[in-house]
Amino acid sequence: MKSVMEVPHEHEVSQLLPEDSEVKREAVLHELDRVVSSRFFRSAVRSKQFLDYVVRHRLAGQAEHLKERTIGTEVFQRPAGYATGDDPVVRVQAGEVRRRLEQYYQSVTDDSPLRIQLPVGSYSPVFQWGPAPAGEIRVPAPPNAEVQSPGPNRRWRTWLLVVFGLVIAVFVSITALKYHRTTPKSALDQFWSPVFATRQPVLICLAKPVAYRPVESIYRRYSKTHPGTFQTEAERTNNPLPLDPSEKLTWGDLFMYADYGVAAGDVQAAVALSVLLGRIDKPMQLRIGNDYTYQDLRNSPAVVIGGFNNKWTMQLTSNLHYAFVEDHENYMIREQGPDGKVFRTQLNEDGDTVEDFGIVSRLVNSGTGQFAVTVAGVGPLGTQAAGEFVSNGRYLEEGLRQAPANWEKTNLEIVVRTKVTDSVSGPPQVVAAYYW
Repeated sequence: MKSVMEVPHEHEVSQLLPEDSEVKREAVLHELDRVVSSRFFRSAVRSKQFLDYVVRHRLAGQAEHLKERTIGTEVFQRPAGYATGDDPVVRVQAGEVRRRLEQYYQSVTDDSPLRIQLPVGSYSPVFQWGPAPAGEIRVPAPPNAEVQSPGPNRRWRTWLLVVFGLVIAVFVSITALKYHRTTPKSALDQFWSPVFATRQPVLICLAKPVAYRPVESIYRRYSKTHPGTFQTEAERTNNPLPLDPSEKLTWGDLFMYADYGVAAGDVQAAVALSVLLGRIDKPMQLRIGNDYTYQDLRNSPAVVIGGFNNKWTMQLTSNLHYAFVEDHENYMIREQGPDGKVFRTQLNEDGDTVEDFGIVSRLVNSGTGQFAVTVAGVGPLGTQAAGEFVSNGRYLEEGLRQAPANWEKTNLEIVVRTKVTDSVSGPPQVVAAYYW
C-alpha cells in the first residue's frame, strides 16, 4: 500500500488526473498560485520563477523545455550552450524548490487533494492527488459563491486526524529533545551551523593572481641554441626556461597568461572544504579570480581562501584583531595593539619554509551582511594548514577546547601554526585566538 507522500510514477499520474483536462489545468494552476503565494515562496523570486516555469510547461506537455540547459537559458538568462557542469544554477535551484515545497506541504492544514512535487533527479513536476476522488477536485470558487460546510462524519474524521497528528508530533518532539540533550553537537557542526541559516549555496572563493610567461619567440630563440628543447606546449608549460641570468628581456617578451595563477595551497584548502561541504550535504559553488564580486558575497555565505593574494581576504580581515600586514616587503600576521604578537613565515638557510602561519576567521555577520569564513596563510602552506583546521573535526575539537561557552554564536579569529618538513605541512596547531 502506498503512503500518502509517495510520488507516483509518470504513468500513474496520468491515470489519477481528472478526465476533464480543463478541470485538471485549473486545479493545478490554482494549487500553483497557493504555493507561490505562501510564506515559503513569497520572497524567493528565483524559486517562484522556476516552479511557475516547469509547472506550466508540464501542463502544456512541452517536455523539451524541461531540460537543464533550457531552463538555465530561459529562466536564469544563461547564454545558449553554457556549460552546465561549471554552472549548477538549475540543479541548485531545483533543490531549493524541493525544500520549499516540502516545507509548504508540511505546514498546510486544509484537505486539498492536490500536491505539486518535483522528484529528485528530474525537472518535470508531478501532480499528486490525495484521498479525494479526482471528480471532487475543487477549483477557485467565483466571488460570493455559496460554500457548503462539511457533514458531521467528515468533521469527526478531521478532528480525529488532528488529535492523532498532535500525539505523533508530541512524541517526536520529546524524542528529538532527549536526543538533542544526550547528543551534543560536535565542534564541526557548531562551526558551520550558520551556513544552514540560508538556503543559498556556499561560495568557495579563490584568488587568481596575474601570471606572465615568455612569448613564443623566446622559446624558439632558446631552441636554436639548444636543439630539441621546448618543441611542444607540454614542455613549455611544465619546464622552466633556463635562460642565462644576465640575458635581458623587454616587457614585450612577456604576456599575461590568464589561464594560470591559482596557488597550490589555496587549491588544497578548497578541495578539503569541498569534501566537507559535500559530506554535510550543503550546496556549493566554486568561484575563481574575477568570477565573483562583492555583490556575490552579499548574496551567499562564502569561504574566502588565500592571504596576500586575495583582495577580499585583505578587505574582510583588515580591521580584525589579527590582520595580515605587509611592511617593507615583509609579510606577517600582526595582533592589534602596541604590544601585539607577530607571526612570520620561518625559513631555513636554504630558503625553504620550515614554519608557516595562517588565520581562520569566522564572521557570523561580516561586512557583506552574510556569514563568511576566511582561510588564509602568510604563505601557501599556512593557507593549507588553515584549510585543514576548519575541515577536520578533530583539529577543531582540540583547537576550540579553551573557547568560551557560547563561541558558536560569536565571531572568532584563530591563528594556526604548521611545522613544515620537506615542503609538507604538519598538523595545524592553535597559537592564538580571539572571540567577540
